[in-house]
This record gives sequence, C-alpha cells and structure tokens, in this order.
Amino acid sequence: MRELTVGPDTVVLGIETSCDETAAAIVMGGTDIVSSVVSSQIDLHAEFGGVVPEIASRAHLEMLNPVVARAIVEAGVDESRIDAIACTIGPGLIGALLVGVSGAKAYSLAWDVPFVGVNHLEAHLYSALLEDPSLELPLVVLLVSGGHTMLVEMRDHGAYRLLGQTIDDAAGEAFDKVARFLGLGYPGGPAIDAVALHGDPEAIRFPRAVPEGLDFSFSGLKTAVVNYVRAHPDVSSADVAASFQAAVVDVLVTKARRAAREIGATGIALGGGVAANSLLREELLGACAEDGIRGFLPSRAMCTDNAAMIASCGWYRLRSDGATPLDVGALPNLRLPLLAS
Repeated sequence: MRELTVGPDTVVLGIETSCDETAAAIVMGGTDIVSSVVSSQIDLHAEFGGVVPEIASRAHLEMLNPVVARAIVEAGVDESRIDAIACTIGPGLIGALLVGVSGAKAYSLAWDVPFVGVNHLEAHLYSALLEDPSLELPLVVLLVSGGHTMLVEMRDHGAYRLLGQTIDDAAGEAFDKVARFLGLGYPGGPAIDAVALHGDPEAIRFPRAVPEGLDFSFSGLKTAVVNYVRAHPDVSSADVAASFQAAVVDVLVTKARRAAREIGATGIALGGGVAANSLLREELLGACAEDGIRGFLPSRAMCTDNAAMIASCGWYRLRSDGATPLDVGALPNLRLPLLAS
C-alpha cells in the first residue's frame, strides 16, 4: 500500500450503508465536498412503515457500485486520484454495514489505498464543520436521529464528551411511532413536520418530560399522544402533530441551551435526521441568538445519512490515527469514542 501524507490535497472516497441510504462522496482536504450521491430506499420500506433490514441489505448490494461510480464521475476525477477509502463500520444494521465495509475494503485493495473505518455517530458531528470550517470549538452538538438523541461536547477533533442522551426512545423514533399511529405515513419526521404546518401547536399541552441533568425521555410523550387521541377520536391530526412536535422541540432546545451554558460553548450545532425539522431549526437559532452564541444548522442534505460526512471524518481520522486494519469488522453496536473524563 502506497505511503500517504494527509494534507489539504488528500482525496477521500466515503461510503455509507448503515441503514437505508446507499451513499458515496468524494471530499478533499476534509472539508471540500467534490461530489455527494445518495440513493434512498424510502419507497422500498414505506409500505412496511419502517426499515426492513433484509430489504435494506439487498438494496445496498444492488446500488453500491453504481453509486460509487456516479460519485467518481460527478467529481470529475480519475480513480487513481483517490487517496483513501472511508466507510461506516458502525453503528447500524449489521447486514447493511457489511455491504459497505466489504465493498470499501475491496476498493482499498484494488486501488492500493488506505482503508479508514468511521463511526457513524462521530461523522454526524462533522456535518457542521464540513459545511462551516470556521466554527470554533468547543461546540455542543445536538445529535438527533431515529436511533439516537445525544448532547455531545466537541472539544477538539476526536475529543468528545457525552453530556446527555435519551433514557428510552430517541426523538426520531418517537416521531415515527406517532406518525404511524396517526396514519401519516413513513418516514414519520417529515410527515409530522408537513402536517404540523396546518395545526395549532398550543391546541394540546402534551407533557414535557425533563429527566435530571441533560438526559432526555420521549416514551411518556408518545404514550400521552396515543392516550389523548383515543380519548378524543375527533381531534384534528394537524393539531396533534403540531402539539407533539412543539413538545419534542421544547425539550431538545431547553436541554441544548443548558448544556451550552454549563460548558461555556461557543455555539450549538445540529446533526442527524431530525435536524431537518423546520420548527427545531427555527427555535434553536432563536435560542442561540438570545444567548449570544452561534447556532449552526447543517443543510438538509447533510442532516440525513450521507457519505460526505463519512469522508470528512475519515480524513481527520486518517490524519490522526492512520489507516484502519483490514481485519476490522462491521460493528452494529459501536459507540461514540469518548474522553475518559
């Protein structure tokens, strides 16, 4: 394998297959997105109301090579210009991860370039820095998705501290479950966001569960929605959606502000699929303005699973740690690497 000095001209091909998006991207120097391609499987899973792991894995098998080829073509580079391959190794669905990991290793061997295994959660932290490298650390990153709801202090590259997390349902999971109960379709986050535009967020005062510290809880809120609708079958779905969304956002923003004050953060950044929610984006920016700190919202393309953030994180990991051994496997329960204290 050829030697590589990681610098501003280093080109990394990123591959992402942790769930239901087959994605590939080419990033140079850790922050310059040369191309980014995402093949969504939403239509395949919509009829089931959620992601079916076996269907996701088979779709990744079918789409991985075409998506990588398209990313290379759109970048206008030759394969010989790619210096390293970065790929999500976890967390995620084991079958889906294996497709990406196996493919990335094959590219690494065929092109004689380093392979870098990337933590999907860490990559989401880089969505903000990828689009605005001028952001100053330390940052509080509110990472909100279907599988995770976390407040992370990003002290430096590779230096993270977990400030709080959900003790039950993730926020995105609650969105999906409530949307399914209301018959709004899949995925639940965008469905509720759209319907809530026509509802009154103050129509129903759903509970705001605020566990001690900076942790979150959304299971009780989900149950409260179900119980209220069953007791009031004629209630407007738009009012329910708007009131539910307002409760979730209220808790997320309140905790994020508290975290930023506690650590003296320069700003708050969003990450993860729920970061695309219109009310969350609006409320967080308003809160940051009131508190005199920066609020950063990644573009909606960077909120969902994508390979640009994988390539960016891979560039930083390659610079600090070097290549990942090819005997590393897919790690479905991989956790965010945290500081000891």
